[in-house]
Amino acid sequence: MAKAAFADVGVGVGLEEIARRAGVGIGTLYRHFPNRDAIVEAVYRREVQQLADSAASLLQSLSPGEALREWMRLFVDYIAAKKVIAPALGSIIGGATELYASSGARITAAMSLLVERARDSGDIRAGVDPNDLLRALVGFTYGNAAPGWEASARRLIDILMDGLRPPRA
Repeated sequence: MAKAAFADVGVGVGLEEIARRAGVGIGTLYRHFPNRDAIVEAVYRREVQQLADSAASLLQSLSPGEALREWMRLFVDYIAAKKVIAPALGSIIGGATELYASSGARITAAMSLLVERARDSGDIRAGVDPNDLLRALVGFTYGNAAPGWEASARRLIDILMDGLRPPRA
């Protein structure tokens, strides 16, 4: 509910509004989240966890190459969500450095799993480095304030996936 409130109203949304959307009283909200920073951090951690956990789920239902493609599309969604709360993340008391470090490790592990499986299956060429793909994704999402950036990022993912196919023998 907090994520939707941030998206609809902005990071300045009142805690009373977040509590209302969650169907709880303000006291209950404060018992779980003593301040706005705690809510922002919880939303961010949940987004990272969902993205990281989706790698294994996608591998269960899709071919490794398609799982990789779909996960990269979910990464675009993650960046869109992060964009909404980024101003609040930057103002977290004590800074967000530790929060970003732990999230970066989880995202890198998910990408590594997907790339390893896609390489092993032959869906992508040998030698593809997961860190290179993450750098490409960050580049694809650069300029996320511009209209149409998400559609552009998804097109670039398709182009990238075409380029990752092993050369024909």
